[in-house]
Amino acid sequence: MAEAEVEDFSQPVLPGGAPSDYERYLRTDELLALQKTPEEWVHRDELLFQVTHQSSELWLKLASTDADEAARYVEERELSPALRLLQRAALCLRFVTAQLDMLERMDPWEYQEIRKVLGHGSGFDSPGWRELRNVFPRLGQAFHAVRREAALSVEDVYVRGREHEQLYQLAEALLELDEQAQLWRMRHYQVVARVIGDKVVGTQGTPVELLGRLISKTSYPELWEARNALTALSKASEE
Repeated sequence: MAEAEVEDFSQPVLPGGAPSDYERYLRTDELLALQKTPEEWVHRDELLFQVTHQSSELWLKLASTDADEAARYVEERELSPALRLLQRAALCLRFVTAQLDMLERMDPWEYQEIRKVLGHGSGFDSPGWRELRNVFPRLGQAFHAVRREAALSVEDVYVRGREHEQLYQLAEALLELDEQAQLWRMRHYQVVARVIGDKVVGTQGTPVELLGRLISKTSYPELWEARNALTALSKASEE
């Protein structure tokens, strides 16, 4: 009887030319070639700037993909998997927001050299952020469809939340996602103001002050307004 062939775990088995399956699966050759080389830098912090933004786009891609799938689940009245994915999407936004700390580690004067080679590039053109924002209305419509089927107002979702636990949790998951998006806007504004100033014009001709005005923007104002209604309702019940 022929001896069983012993698998050599030191050798890659996935297709590709990289020396390990880790590199082949993650396509590290292509991934690590997406940044400018040292010979192309106008300043070494271009690497910091590109890595921060490119990794943010990856997290935003995951966030928008998960949020889109969550919307599909809500539309199909499967709330449990939708909640799990919405929690993941919100966590992605936490990571993206935290990464902005890296941009504040750039010298504001030296960053001016990098700014000269950005062209008209602007965070407003982020494909990941755009895709995520496009999912928000679909999520809201799906939530309200389920709420109306239950014959509940937005306030009822909270007042009778223990009777409709999953619907309550869905409302809170949407609010969490909305809050994380708002925190990202706020943090983004703070970083821009710290690095280039708050009374200047950005690379796309947009005043930085506009970013400050966007901080208060929310995607689900009815969920935020419900808090005011609940407080008023509680006070009225005491009278």
